Amino acid sequence: MPRAYTVATAALALDVSTKWVDNVLSHNTITGVAQARQGVSRRLNIEGLLSLYLVLLLTNELGITLTVAIRLAEELATQEGRSVTPAGVNIHLDLESHRNRLLSRLEHAVEVAPLPRRGRPPKNTTGRLD
Repeated sequence: MPRAYTVATAALALDVSTKWVDNVLSHNTITGVAQARQGVSRRLNIEGLLSLYLVLLLTNELGITLTVAIRLAEELATQEGRSVTPAGVNIHLDLESHRNRLLSRLEHAVEVAPLPRRGRPPKNTTGRLD
């Protein structure tokens, strides 16, 4: 089974807020993102993270909408960084260097990302609001 990352780890690796990642994943379907029922944390594999990384890059660099960026990012990720529009516009990016940059950032994010707590919070027996 490929490794899966939390939304918090993804946000740290992409240098965005967890709210941004959550909003994008809530309103869009991205390959490589496991979404289950309510109450189950989303998990992203490396393909999903790469797609989000490319979405962020495309929206910032080209100023395109999120929906268009997601479609284009997934095409670029599966076509070795190349895409041709129906009108013949060629888009090419060095996918390998972007993947390596993401992996480097992800390596750091895994070290510092908070692990989600599981189960019920501990019962406060002192009555104080520590």
